[in-house]
Amino acid sequence: MRTGIRPKGGPYIPVGEITLRASRSSGPGGQHANVTASRIEAVFDVRRSGSLTANQRERVIRKLGPTVTAIAQDARSQSRNRELALERLESKLAGALAVPRRRRATRPTRASGERRLKAKKARSQKKKQRGRPSQNEWD
Repeated sequence: MRTGIRPKGGPYIPVGEITLRASRSSGPGGQHANVTASRIEAVFDVRRSGSLTANQRERVIRKLGPTVTAIAQDARSQSRNRELALERLESKLAGALAVPRRRRATRPTRASGERRLKAKKARSQKKKQRGRPSQNEWD
């Protein structure tokens, strides 16, 4: 049984900060599913989290909102669905906490610049040939 989650690029978040709710599943299990609360919903309140820094909190709220939810009802057992829900929550938070790398501006190569100009010249010539012939050309 897990005691918490550690999203990639983020801090350790104990299960105490995550609300786990069980309800009846609509998935596999037949008659057993009708009487067992095997569907798990993991809810993480970002604003109340003591594990995240202010910057991390702001980043998650901007990308996912103030509450992040993950649901699992794939398995028949509640414990397996609990693990699946926590894994899904962990991956959602990892995606939101990822800091994108800054783009470094680059210049086009000389060859690509020359190719571009050559293509422009060819297009220009093609379009000039489409026009009506001038009076001088008839003489």
